[in-house]
Amino acid sequence: MSKTIAGFSKLSKSKKIDWIVDTYFSDAEDAKEILKQYWNSNIKLQKLHDEFIENTITNYYLPLGVAPNFLINNKLYTIPMAIEESSVVAAASKAAKFWLERGGFKTKVIATTKIGQVHFIYQGDFEKLKQFFNQVKSKLINDTEAITRNMKKRGGGIIDIELRDKSSSINNYYQLHASFETLDAMGANFINSCLEQFAKTFKQEALQFALFSEEEKQIDIVMSILSNYVPDCLVRAEVSCPIEDLSEKDSISGEDFANKFIQAVNIAEIEPYRAVTHNKGVMNGIDAVVLATGNDFRAVEAGVHAYAARNGSYSSLTHAKIENGIFTFWTELPLALGTVGGLTGLHPLVKLALELLHKPSAKELMQIVAVAGLAQNFAALRSLTTTGIQQGHMKMHLMNILNQFEANDDEKLALTEHFKTNPVTHSAVTEALTKLRANSEK
Repeated sequence: MSKTIAGFSKLSKSKKIDWIVDTYFSDAEDAKEILKQYWNSNIKLQKLHDEFIENTITNYYLPLGVAPNFLINNKLYTIPMAIEESSVVAAASKAAKFWLERGGFKTKVIATTKIGQVHFIYQGDFEKLKQFFNQVKSKLINDTEAITRNMKKRGGGIIDIELRDKSSSINNYYQLHASFETLDAMGANFINSCLEQFAKTFKQEALQFALFSEEEKQIDIVMSILSNYVPDCLVRAEVSCPIEDLSEKDSISGEDFANKFIQAVNIAEIEPYRAVTHNKGVMNGIDAVVLATGNDFRAVEAGVHAYAARNGSYSSLTHAKIENGIFTFWTELPLALGTVGGLTGLHPLVKLALELLHKPSAKELMQIVAVAGLAQNFAALRSLTTTGIQQGHMKMHLMNILNQFEANDDEKLALTEHFKTNPVTHSAVTEALTKLRANSEK
């Protein structure tokens, strides 16, 4: 039976687990054993994982797979992917191999600007506020010197600060809208620290501004926070080849494939119900690499989906065309990523993943991640417009179903062979496994 507890965060790890299993589980010892079996035997490594977040009780595993044969700007990569969904890594690998033989992926970083905002309430004359901002702007930047010093040495820092009037949407609401360059860091902590100093200086200086009335001096800071919407932190990835090179094993002509593929993309560009699933496929590739490299996939997801709706209707993140006999498939995505700071220097598997990727800069990682998303979407659309999505996906899902029924190695071998020529469904696997086990008992 559930119950409240005071001081939970102050309990030791073992005491936290004792309370949880005693409170929520019918078999406390079994629940405790499951939690403990995922602990790392290396005490130092486990302590490192324990301290990543609060109230840690165990580790939660996701498979870390790799997709080889990615040719990106004439450089070969094997891309790490952390994901639980069957067929994603296989699909990415297949797309990589397909385009390896057709010139590979071409990428470029378009921009790397990130945004943060100080949201505040000001009750007074906007013209006075503009005069005040113009007077105080240089001090806002100067007062962050201790925060920005090292970033500026590396070529980054504050790009600009703007005053934005949002009072037409919310009464008396304004913003300090700041842009930043954070180089190889994702930059969240850096940006937020700068914003909080902006807010402090802005509020203090307002009290001294001679043109303000007493009411106007009382600027109310609501919050200071970076934005995960980064439409000016953009990367482009594309593939292209003559349409005749799209044919494979003579199952469909290159022209027919290209035309049907483009129709599928066009549908996702105008139909939100399709676009959401279409873009989910893009994010299968993106999230898996973002997670494997220790970046914030929730921030990436939020920013990318906002970008997909930037024109007022949710639309496809990928696009395709044929010009002069050349098929081109591409994406432009906002990706705020880092290769220093956060987990990138702490998590051993993240460090391994980044080394696997030739220790990329943030710009290089943006390009790799965009390619993973484009490859995943290409593989999905290729299946959808030819064999159908379920044929390949369910064959990859077969092992999950067999593991659910605790099939042994001999049973897995026999049923894998059986379903090479038979449709995979949950009921079909259940029936085949039951029959196999019945025959083995005779």
